[in-house]
Amino acid sequence: MKRDVIIACDFSGKEAVMDFLGRFPEDCKPFVKIGMELFYAAGPDIVMELKAKGYRIFLDLKLHDIPNTVKKAMSVISSIGADMVNVHAGGGIAMMKAAVEGLTRPDGSRPLIIAVTQLTSTSEEMLHGELLIGPGMEETIVKYALNAKEAGLDGVVCSPREAALVKAACGSGFITVTPGIRFADAAKDDQVRITTPADARRLGSDYIVVGRPITAAPDPVASYNRCLNEFAD
Repeated sequence: MKRDVIIACDFSGKEAVMDFLGRFPEDCKPFVKIGMELFYAAGPDIVMELKAKGYRIFLDLKLHDIPNTVKKAMSVISSIGADMVNVHAGGGIAMMKAAVEGLTRPDGSRPLIIAVTQLTSTSEEMLHGELLIGPGMEETIVKYALNAKEAGLDGVVCSPREAALVKAACGSGFITVTPGIRFADAAKDDQVRITTPADARRLGSDYIVVGRPITAAPDPVASYNRCLNEFAD
């Protein structure tokens, strides 16, 4: 599998994301993440429009509900052209199986589907003190990853620090998508479990999701290329 950088296009509307992507050369079509903020502002049309322009899309909506609701939602999502979608692993195996079933088209094709293990803003203290999860972060994430694999998902979202553990438990072909990426000379912002692109590569990440270090940079194209050079094959 070829490693890649996914740009988190966490913008408030269509005009902002189009202005941002317009700063890239015409022949450069990065893999982009559309999260809740942009999707709720612009709707499914933004996914279809960007796909028509040649962009690959990670639709980051983190579904987490009863199995039947998630299945029906995924059947709708499957039709709008995203290349990768996700759910919360905390919804359980039955919910994740329902997600795969709803996402799968009549011809058997479907986007990649991954599960969020724990958000990179979650600290060990929060895991125990607020979420009342007894096992440690690493044990929890590996268990959630094993649940996702049992449910038929393609991989998980985790921090780069847990990528090697997930690979060891679930196999080298199980995808690890890792946010919480910052350059060594950048601020952490609101992330807790973070690493650099180079460290993420060393630790076994397949995809890194990079937001503000690219989108808020004075020269986003240069920052994107820096990520590629430090991380991608």
